[in-house]
Amino acid sequence: MAIKKQYLKSKPVCKVTFTVAAEEAKSVAVVGDFNKWNPKKSSLKKLKNGTFKGTFDLPVENSYEFRYLIDGNYTNDSEADRFQWNDYAGTENAVLEV
Repeated sequence: MAIKKQYLKSKPVCKVTFTVAAEEAKSVAVVGDFNKWNPKKSSLKKLKNGTFKGTFDLPVENSYEFRYLIDGNYTNDSEADRFQWNDYAGTENAVLEV
């Protein structure tokens, strides 16, 4: 799993690219408070090499809790900026700082 951040000079937005190696998976989405935890708004595209990839524009100077949804199972990104306990989910969520 990988996260790439590209800050735009022209507007207060960061292009965040999420990459997940999941060759056997049928579907991967990134869900978080930036998209109201809705997997329909954040599906990643499967590439020929078996990885899933997607880029999203996120407002800067914010932090976002997120997780990956791989074939219906939630998982965190080990390369997240930090992790935060979420009482509602009863588990830690990955956190992205932009």
